[in-house]
Amino acid sequence: MRIAVYPGSFDPITNGHVDVLRRAGAVFDRVIVAVLVNPRKATVDSADDRVETIRASIAEALAEDLDRIEVMAFDGLTVDLCRRIGARWLVRGLRAVADFEAELQMAHTNRKMAPDVDTVFFMTALEHAYLSSSLVREIARFGGDVAPLVPTAVLRRLAQTDDRAAPAAAPLPSED
Repeated sequence: MRIAVYPGSFDPITNGHVDVLRRAGAVFDRVIVAVLVNPRKATVDSADDRVETIRASIAEALAEDLDRIEVMAFDGLTVDLCRRIGARWLVRGLRAVADFEAELQMAHTNRKMAPDVDTVFFMTALEHAYLSSSLVREIARFGGDVAPLVPTAVLRRLAQTDDRAAPAAAPLPSED
């Protein structure tokens, strides 16, 4: 069985991530979306919330591949996760040449640590080439419309977060 791991923080998952995942699903028998738990990295949502949102996103956008895609949180080295679950490939998405340098360095490092694990790069579809989770967070933070950039499950999650973060409305003054 060809098992691949698609690691990342996915904070939040974007349509670009879903595009890469769709294409990885066509190549591998099983794809594990591995949501990184990194205590040194500040994330908007907890790992559990990100896992839940990604699962909902996959159910909506990739329902036909639902039985072959798994989502899990992990901490530590990605290559250790690969060894633990028997994955031989790491999936990474590339948006532009700027991504390639950092990803190439990581791929070589992973290969040095785990010679039996190869990195496979998927070019993000052109319509998502500019898209990143940090861009989505920035637009959402300032009240912009991120609907064209993320799965519907992310929009629902952002709405829940906004509802919790919004201060209670002050009562209107009475006209006594």
